Amino acid sequence: MNHTLNNQPKADILVVDDTPANLRFLSQMLVDQGYNVRKAINGQMALTAVKTIIPDLILLDINLPEMNGYQVCEQLKKDERTQNIPIIFLSALDDILDKVKAFQVGGVDYITKPFQFEEVLIRIQNQLTIQQLQSQLKQQNSQLQLTVQELKSTQAQLIQKEKMVSLGQLVAGIAHEINNPISFISGNLVPTQEYIQDLLKLIYLYQNEYPQPSIAIQSFLQECDLEFMINDLQNILGSMQRGTERIRRIILALRIFSRLGESDIKPVDLHQGLDSTLLLLQYRLRAEGQRAEIEIIKSYDNLPHVTCYASQINQVFLNLLTNSIDALELGVGAKTPPNLSPTIWIITESINPNEVRIRIKDNGVGMSEEVKSQLFNPFFTTKPVGQGIGLGLTTCYEIIVQKHQGKLSFNSSQEEGCEFIIDLPTQMKDIVVNN
Repeated sequence: MNHTLNNQPKADILVVDDTPANLRFLSQMLVDQGYNVRKAINGQMALTAVKTIIPDLILLDINLPEMNGYQVCEQLKKDERTQNIPIIFLSALDDILDKVKAFQVGGVDYITKPFQFEEVLIRIQNQLTIQQLQSQLKQQNSQLQLTVQELKSTQAQLIQKEKMVSLGQLVAGIAHEINNPISFISGNLVPTQEYIQDLLKLIYLYQNEYPQPSIAIQSFLQECDLEFMINDLQNILGSMQRGTERIRRIILALRIFSRLGESDIKPVDLHQGLDSTLLLLQYRLRAEGQRAEIEIIKSYDNLPHVTCYASQINQVFLNLLTNSIDALELGVGAKTPPNLSPTIWIITESINPNEVRIRIKDNGVGMSEEVKSQLFNPFFTTKPVGQGIGLGLTTCYEIIVQKHQGKLSFNSSQEEGCEFIIDLPTQMKDIVVNN
């Protein structure tokens, strides 16, 4: 629309009338009022003029040669580009049926000839004002819908962030609480093994000193099978030692993942974060049902420490690795070599002295073009209802791009797997780090 309220530039008006005198009179009077005016003497010329430049309003005579005003109006209302142009009919026909038909085909007003120009002018101004207000209302409604959508997205992301903060605090708390008793158990295993060795030595000494024990002792030795017990006891103690060491590694992984006791931003070893995340996801890598165990192939470059919000970067690793595992649970891509098991590749490399790259790739089922086009959209998910809210990759994008001034991209084809690529600066701009 060319017109706006409050003394803004006037509208573009198309006058359609086959009577030259009427056409000249209306055109001149409207030009004198400051409107931009175009003229057409028949219906076909009117349609051509509308296609060239869409007017803000049309004054349309009914009695036109070859194509009457009703037919012109119907043609305009069928086209999405022109259906909202206000059309005021001008006609010498004063029958009520003619007026009814004018409104039925889409006219907004009807002026009977002969007319006073002041009447035409007021009706034009009214329709232009209505059109302007409708346009403003439509624009405001669109803006309101966009604002509501943004508010929903922001609210959901805040809830997601709050969950992750709570999860980080919970993980850190559990790691701290478990660390004390497991340290107690691990610390006591060594002296326990020493005590058992001393007791066994004492038993052997007794056997040497008293090679012929009493009937009761001989009977008990046969029942308990001392030699088997001694061998099995060493195995049990060894299993306990390995179990406590595994728990200690998991606790360390939890502490690294949640970055317990560290400042929000500092230089960190990204490989530590990747390895701790993999350890936490170990249970999902095991063979399950008809799916073989997922193989992890790591190719780590000698990366410099990267200044970042470590817990947030670990969350990105967790989301991307979880996505790869989810994809592999659907199956290996049909274009994968038949002898290749479900696999996730993790490759890190220094792009230049100031930037590092992390690539997480799988040989799963890949993504369709439709999925790829919506991948980073809030609330978009391919998971069944109740299994995902579609904020994982949106959160990843926000963390990498907005929080860390990096880049997050992906490559994927159906049945050929998917690869996510993270580019991170080693030092974010305008960030002062307190070591």
